[in-house]
Amino acid sequence: MTTQRRSRTLAVTCLLAVTATLAVSGCSKSETTDNAGGDSSQGAQAVKTPEAASGSGCSLTSYGAPELDLKNAVVGFSQSEKEANPFRIAETQSIKDEAAKVGVKKLLTTNAQSQLSKQISDIQDMLSQGAQFLIIAPLNSDGLEPALKAAAAKKVPVLTIDRKLNSTACKDYVAFLGSDFVEQGKRAADAMIKTTGGKGKVAILLGASGNNVTTDRTKGFVDQLKAKAPGLEIVAQQTGEFARDKGQQVMEQLIQSKPDITAVYAENDEMGLGAVTALKAAGKKPGKDVKIVSVDGTRNAVQALVNGEYNAVIESNPRFGPLAFATAQKFYAGEEIPENVIIADREYDESNAEASLGGAF
Repeated sequence: MTTQRRSRTLAVTCLLAVTATLAVSGCSKSETTDNAGGDSSQGAQAVKTPEAASGSGCSLTSYGAPELDLKNAVVGFSQSEKEANPFRIAETQSIKDEAAKVGVKKLLTTNAQSQLSKQISDIQDMLSQGAQFLIIAPLNSDGLEPALKAAAAKKVPVLTIDRKLNSTACKDYVAFLGSDFVEQGKRAADAMIKTTGGKGKVAILLGASGNNVTTDRTKGFVDQLKAKAPGLEIVAQQTGEFARDKGQQVMEQLIQSKPDITAVYAENDEMGLGAVTALKAAGKKPGKDVKIVSVDGTRNAVQALVNGEYNAVIESNPRFGPLAFATAQKFYAGEEIPENVIIADREYDESNAEASLGGAF
């Protein structure tokens, strides 16, 4: 048992050392044309600390997978949502870039277009094409069981990124790589308290239902306001499905039904930017008449901060390529991988937005 713990600690520490120094050329684009790729040296992911990697470790032996050299392997990547979202664009590009850098024999990529049934069939298709290792960005926390069972039947390890599965680690999947979403919600609440002085009426633009990102970002925000700023009243919670057009539509409705709203917490930047458009069309000044805080760190949201139309952005870094492949390499080297590997996310506000624009995606 002592040897296992020592091995686990060493594995996490090594993972931190590797990923803290890796940079990714996270390409991005959006509905506007002012998005370049961002400065990879500013935008690289890093694990927060060894302590931030939690849960029991999973090794090649305990998972029951065969040995594999990634340079002679077929690796599959399943993207969950259509790439009209800068987060998804940067995430997919990061996986592709790192696969090329590592020298993976063949990388299969699919996009579920926000359809759970398609993500299941995508994964099954990649397995049929000979995928030997899978990286999955799950659409929902539940529902991928048929795909996971198909992977298990072929002894193909599954690594999940950016959204957690309600499944069993080291049985259904190796590990989860991503942010602490509850903490993101808390940090968004702290930023909201700071920019509003702790008073006002807040609307929450919720993300898509059925995944832990929405649930956790909501919980962190709501609990933190309750604890620290009872003067900030949450007057509306409505889903914008993580989409800019939906965020705009919801904000247009809220402007009519809740005209006294003074702040908006958007659970991703795209919805927040949709809210900016709606507020401008209604003759309101976003960032001033209505404060806006969101989560992601896209180039357009950070630019809105620079322009004074936004108030804060909590980063959720999508550049998973280096961390995903470093984790895979350590897994196949026989090291134990923690159940949860949590990354560090920065924060943007008016004090650092212009200087930090190069690190946005």
